[in-house]
Amino acid sequence: MSRLSIPKTYKLYIGGAFPRSESGRSYEVLAANGDFLANAALASRKDARDAVVAARGAQSGWAGATAYNRAQVLYRIAELLEGRRAQFVDELASSEGLTAAVAGRQVDEAIDTWVWYAGWCDKFAQISGSGNPVAGPFFNISVPEPTGVVAIVAPQGTESLLGFVSVVAPALVAGNTVVVVASQQYPLSAISLAEVFATSDVPGGVVNVLTGSPAELAPWLASHADVNALDLTGAGDLDWVELQISAADTLKRVIEPEPGVPGRSLDRVVAFTETKTVWHTKALI
Repeated sequence: MSRLSIPKTYKLYIGGAFPRSESGRSYEVLAANGDFLANAALASRKDARDAVVAARGAQSGWAGATAYNRAQVLYRIAELLEGRRAQFVDELASSEGLTAAVAGRQVDEAIDTWVWYAGWCDKFAQISGSGNPVAGPFFNISVPEPTGVVAIVAPQGTESLLGFVSVVAPALVAGNTVVVVASQQYPLSAISLAEVFATSDVPGGVVNVLTGSPAELAPWLASHADVNALDLTGAGDLDWVELQISAADTLKRVIEPEPGVPGRSLDRVVAFTETKTVWHTKALI
């Protein structure tokens, strides 16, 4: 007996839950050939504010976890993504018009990216921190600490899964929490990855995923006083100079737009840290 298919409505991911947009809005996500694929939530300013509140609430706990524990959590994401590989391959192939082989390589690269950044969680501090020479009987040590809440505009083109992972993973390494605006045209893999977050060890609020219009959401995130840093990697088609000006009003650190998907880089981890310098007297014997 034939049956009707049940098209999925992809929701937002805020604070560990999957709410619809408070505005009630959604938009159609189309396949590469123009066929209907799914409905996705069209996030509003209120949704962005709720996501920042969730990220702020989770930040101290995530930063307070040991570096080794954060590494375990990021590695667990890779494990679950590997287990759902076929689903992600199918979503990428249908939405981006890729062959299964090309989509599979993108998923594999995304998995490897999670593993790569997981490996840095308990190592980057030794490289970006230092013991500083001083003239006197003191220790002077510089250590990196998380910036706080990072708002991200993910790459908006194809390679949507890899682009999303490449900007979210490095921000999590040091203990930041994130609010990320997914690719508007290709949001399916981002929300499916949010389902991975929800069923893994990622605490609610550490990653918050908004779908919809970056042009609508980015200005509110750039000007939000409780957002500490802004990653505009995927904002090249927006008026990113205005976004930088808005960010400067609240002293946010900003990463400028760049084309395509950023490569794996320790610099992206360090970009969202602040350096704390500690003085301590040496014991005199």
